[in-house]
Amino acid sequence: MRAVTAAQMRAIDAAAVRRDGEVALMRAAGDAIARLIDRYACGDGPVIAIAGDGNNGGDAYAALAAYGGSRPRIVYGNADVVGSEARNDARARARIAGVEERSLPPSPATLASAALILDGVLGANARLPLDGPSALLADAMNHSGVPVLALDLPTGVEPTSGAADEHAVNATAAIALGPPKLGCFLDPGRDHLGELWCAPLGMRDEDADGIDDPPVDVLDPAGFAALLPARTAESDKRASGAPLIVAGSTQFPGAAVLAAWGAARAGAGYVTVAAPEGAAPALRAHLVEQVVVTYDERDPAGAVRTILDLTGRCNAIGIGPGLGLSDAFGEIVRGVLDATSLPVVADASALYHLAKRLDEYRDKALVITPHAGEFARISGKGTIAPGTRLARLREFVDRSGVVTLLKGRTTLVGSPTRTYCNPTGTNALATAGTGDVLTGMIATLLAQGLGPADAARVGAYWHGRAGSVAASRRHRGIVARDVADALGEASCIGQSDPALVQLF
Repeated sequence: MRAVTAAQMRAIDAAAVRRDGEVALMRAAGDAIARLIDRYACGDGPVIAIAGDGNNGGDAYAALAAYGGSRPRIVYGNADVVGSEARNDARARARIAGVEERSLPPSPATLASAALILDGVLGANARLPLDGPSALLADAMNHSGVPVLALDLPTGVEPTSGAADEHAVNATAAIALGPPKLGCFLDPGRDHLGELWCAPLGMRDEDADGIDDPPVDVLDPAGFAALLPARTAESDKRASGAPLIVAGSTQFPGAAVLAAWGAARAGAGYVTVAAPEGAAPALRAHLVEQVVVTYDERDPAGAVRTILDLTGRCNAIGIGPGLGLSDAFGEIVRGVLDATSLPVVADASALYHLAKRLDEYRDKALVITPHAGEFARISGKGTIAPGTRLARLREFVDRSGVVTLLKGRTTLVGSPTRTYCNPTGTNALATAGTGDVLTGMIATLLAQGLGPADAARVGAYWHGRAGSVAASRRHRGIVARDVADALGEASCIGQSDPALVQLF
């Protein structure tokens, strides 16, 4: 689905209103919000909605009108506001349903007594800095000690940039009404969201085509399941994916081991590792199911011939983890990439050796996976300033033409035509070697037939899910192999409620 800017959301919403009517859309939004109330309510107190003057406030009325639980329902709003047809309908239905209506502002004691607060003050209509009354309401919610469910996004978070007002609501969860807002995925806005749900409401991404292009998409569980390659009944081991992992060195053999594990746990049927002779004993001690072939790094031309000979039996390459920074390794990396026609994922040391030549691979099936420090170097533009990750990635991809996975809590994948936000990032991945696992995963996905952009975004999504699974098994001390071992479980994602999608 698309992660939308404020301008894109206005276009999508207007088109949906023309098709379905404003009243029907708000009723559907209220039904979706109501489904989450008991999930986040804590204690026996009332559900209290803070309703702003616009349609975000109307969604709050609609939610309490639709809520069928046993908790008391109270809405705070401005009684004199002249609302839209949909807001007025929601307010009338809330009254009929027995919702108690009170005038703003609520007292701190009343808020503290609530089981859940619905933040319907501004939503996607936020303009920063917050005006005085909105800031006071946001502060009151933050100081209440009560769980907050934000409608569309927390009051004080800018929907396009993710900028956050100093008074921004710290929500327990948020529910996007229609497509999720881009600011939900970007720092510092993401810090204010807690969990993120989406109620699509039948809105159509294509209604925003041509606005703020290129578009930014976010993978959801259904999209991940649709893209993840499945083995056919007649698949043999090579048809199931036969990646070649060019990784490791005498100093860093573990990187090759982790990349090979990542490739195997991602479903590869036959993993081959090409490594320098000095790394072979460590690799063979840890890799039982994978084939290890050695080369002499002191003879770069001979090493390239050895590796290229292996490519005849493989269908993708992962290169870079644990390789050295010597000129010899540089010759090997460049020699392999220049000569192979296989799709490639390049990481770590390979990025060092390719930094000034990436534009030469514009037409190659190539994915690069830098972290922020590596990106600063290969982009030639230095450290990424806060709030500029998306713009920096787009500028680099437009210039180089290379599919780029920029690692981070919200990993971004840039292709020449689209950008993707990954919603599954977790700090469980902040440990040595998890990037090597990701390289192996993407190599397998390429070997199984996905194109570079799809392999990168599926890999990032799956990697984040595996980190969360690993964290649920072991709350401290997660290591990279835990992430690789969690890939099987992380590939099975259920979605129990078709009206709602949980993004993170």
